[in-house]
Amino acid sequence: MSENPSNPKCLACDRDSSATPLVPVEYQGGRLWICPQHLPLLIHNPQQLAGKLAGAENLKPADHHD
Repeated sequence: MSENPSNPKCLACDRDSSATPLVPVEYQGGRLWICPQHLPLLIHNPQQLAGKLAGAENLKPADHHD
């Protein structure tokens, strides 16, 4: 699950920092990276990252209090 720290890539789209900004995410003792385009996916529909993020199918979406 941990990305190669010398070449981080977005966990959703595999783009690296030469193509898009990356935001670090600490999860299960490792560091992952996600781009701003896919950050809403992690927040609102994390189960869609199943297969790319261990345990994503068990993560709950953010509660909305609009």
